Amino acid sequence: MTDARPFRPEWASVPGDTIADVLEERGWSQADLATRTGFTKKHVNDLVRGKVPISPEAAQRLSTVLGSTTEFWLTREAKYRASMERRRALAAHEAQVAWLDELPVSWMIKHRLIAPLKGKPAKIDALLRWFSVASIETWRATCTEPLAAFRASTKVDKRLGAVAAWLRAAEIAADRIACQPFDLAAFRAALLRIRALATETNPRVFVPQLQAACANCGVAVVFVPAPPGCPVHGATRWLTSEKALLALSLRNKSNDQLWFSFFHEAAHLVKHGKKLLFIEGLDGLDDDKEAEANRFAADTLVPPEDAKQLPLLRTEAEIRAFARVVGVAPGIVLGRMQHEELMHPSQMNRLKVFYTWTAETGSE
Repeated sequence: MTDARPFRPEWASVPGDTIADVLEERGWSQADLATRTGFTKKHVNDLVRGKVPISPEAAQRLSTVLGSTTEFWLTREAKYRASMERRRALAAHEAQVAWLDELPVSWMIKHRLIAPLKGKPAKIDALLRWFSVASIETWRATCTEPLAAFRASTKVDKRLGAVAAWLRAAEIAADRIACQPFDLAAFRAALLRIRALATETNPRVFVPQLQAACANCGVAVVFVPAPPGCPVHGATRWLTSEKALLALSLRNKSNDQLWFSFFHEAAHLVKHGKKLLFIEGLDGLDDDKEAEANRFAADTLVPPEDAKQLPLLRTEAEIRAFARVVGVAPGIVLGRMQHEELMHPSQMNRLKVFYTWTAETGSE
């Protein structure tokens, strides 16, 4: 054997198979190898059978006597042990397949979050990697226990696995957005400029501008559709001390809901510190903070002085004219009126813009 000789062993086989192959090529016995390496015959036999690992010392001696490099023998051993550990883990997953029923696996495959792997143990392994946890037990502790404190929505059943998957998808999307360090004053100022985007109905126009403006202040804004069993509208959390996540699901698909949700989430970042996780659509942990965020969003979109005129609006033309004056889309004004029961929910909904999800922009 020489250093230049290519090695393409099957890493799932014991490293001793490679030792045995070289001994056969050279016409040596295990006793010959023991004599040349200084190991006992038993130790050589244990190496060949894979009963003992190739230590750094053994790798150096094998390199000297059989050829190749110390690193080759250590890598051969490491890859074998890793392969065996992976097989052990997959075997353990056989008893954990019920976990898959807690997660929106089909949705995750549809949205290319995980690959469509064959075999439930392989899916469990892929999901643990995607969540960046070592076990289902640590997944429960890190990904679902914080969510369990939220009360279930009264309209949609809450599945913790679905909510955890949505939130993780949002975090991964946010990781891809480069942000400046968070600057509270800059973010407050940016929100005033961002409000002007509420007149734009095409997300191909306003989404990139919204994301860029927020990223410059340390906030990663992402759009992630909600899976079945996840009744969220949006969420905010601090990824680091200098980077915040603001995630929107566009669950109700209309522009009034989108912009209200955005400014509601922004209020949490502006007003409520860096300790709490806020998820809208699940009943919140703190009613006062939720009410404060609701008021911030409503007042940002339709200032209180202007809102006094809302009860006087009766026709589409009046709503459109009022929207032009306050600088938002007519659908946002209508949504506010419907929420305050100044207009029936079935009336004038053609004033709203409804979005569908696309891979490019999140919606269109």
